[in-house]
Amino acid sequence: MSDWPQGWTGDRNDRYGRGSGSSEPEGARAMPQVRRTAPGAGGPHGEPPLPPSMSPRGTVPRQQPSQGYDDHDPYDDGYNTGQVYGQGGGPGAGGTPGPARPKNWKRRIAIGLVTFLVLLLAVGIGTYFWADSKLRREVDLSKVEDRPDGGKGTNYLIVGSDSREGLSDEQKKKLHTGSAEGRRTDSMILLHVGDNGNTMISLPRDSYVTIPSFTGSETGNRIPASKNKLNASYSSEGPSLLVRTVEYNTGLKIDHYAEIGLDGFANLVDGVGGVEIDIPQDMKEKKSGTDLKKGKQTLDGQQALAFVRQRYGLAGGDLDRTKNQQKFLSALANEAASPSTLLNPFKLYPTMGAGLDNLVVDKDMSLWDVKDMFFAMKSVSGGDGKQMNMPVSNPGLSTPKGSAVQWDMVKVKELMGQLKNDEKVTVSSGN
Repeated sequence: MSDWPQGWTGDRNDRYGRGSGSSEPEGARAMPQVRRTAPGAGGPHGEPPLPPSMSPRGTVPRQQPSQGYDDHDPYDDGYNTGQVYGQGGGPGAGGTPGPARPKNWKRRIAIGLVTFLVLLLAVGIGTYFWADSKLRREVDLSKVEDRPDGGKGTNYLIVGSDSREGLSDEQKKKLHTGSAEGRRTDSMILLHVGDNGNTMISLPRDSYVTIPSFTGSETGNRIPASKNKLNASYSSEGPSLLVRTVEYNTGLKIDHYAEIGLDGFANLVDGVGGVEIDIPQDMKEKKSGTDLKKGKQTLDGQQALAFVRQRYGLAGGDLDRTKNQQKFLSALANEAASPSTLLNPFKLYPTMGAGLDNLVVDKDMSLWDVKDMFFAMKSVSGGDGKQMNMPVSNPGLSTPKGSAVQWDMVKVKELMGQLKNDEKVTVSSGN
């Protein structure tokens, strides 16, 4: 019996193993690992050791180990001992995985933050130019004649027009606007923005003032000065003469002009989702379409328009109406400039679209100026400023033009001086 492992014969010249009695060699068999003895020692049963240059088969010269593979074993015969390449223990070789590469979360967060800020900036810039392009810059204040010197702070003249331009018959009926031709002012507010608080002053439309001489826009003829209601200056020559009349009678330079029509006002209110306001008394009047109960409630566009236009049925007439207008405009600005509107694109864009499409401004007024105007009105609503009517001495003055409102010129002069010097307003309207 041979002492060699199964498949081997004692004849070292036998190249094929035990043989099978066939002239053809048997198929290849897996050869079990053979433990080799140290040089100089005998085999397991005392056989003499093989020469170092011979493999166990006896006919195959021993292969020299390759550099880098099992260099520690000088008697390695170069045969694979059963280990499959690619499944060793090295990292990524299919065996035991190496340590995972740590994720750089700080870097990922920084990249994400930068990407977000870039997108936010791009959206902001796009929104700004979109909104700025919607402003109707139709009033050229450079054509206003004999303007007073400027003062400290910024002065806005905010006008609510009763123009029916663009309204269908159905809309006129719904909004109770009537069908009068041309356009008049339903409200005029002088807004002063300064370092000592903001001030909103309503100018009654029936104020009896001097309309200064001017050059007719159609004829080019010089028209002399006259006494009339303040609203007449707007009706005859539009914003340019209105600004000139206000500057002439107050001595205060108007820096910016903003005007919104009936439809635009109603759409703006609907755009912010309505405006909550405390109604001072039950209000019901056919001409304006007002039908409101006393107390806090949210008004939609149609209700809001009726509220700010009502003049009949109020104890103070036009003066009470101007107070309601200021009160509502401040509440509207507060809602339009609130985080719930500014941070909600589904509310912000409809609001901006509705307001800016119908906002007529002077040629030098930027979207940034519009923002400053709204935030100033909001601050007044929050108590950081003052709301008042122009001081009057006679609210029922009889004139050739009918009943009118006469200003208290002593108080008016003092008030305009405080605004021009951007001082804290101490003058009261007295009405």
